[in-house]
Amino acid sequence: MSLKIYTKTGDLGLTSLIGGTKVPKSHLRIETYGTVDELNSYVGLIRDQAIDENSRAVLIEIQDRLF
Repeated sequence: MSLKIYTKTGDLGLTSLIGGTKVPKSHLRIETYGTVDELNSYVGLIRDQAIDENSRAVLIEIQDRLF
């Protein structure tokens, strides 16, 4: 079952950044956030494989910096 929520204000194709600035959903900054999030997911996937502890520690540091 899908629940639909209507605010009756519309977003006009914009999204809000921290601080209240509104930018188009196609803005480079929004695209970059998504790309970094995907990278972080892939790093986490690799980190959960059977790898040596030194590599795992490096991947954890990378994830901390990405976040």
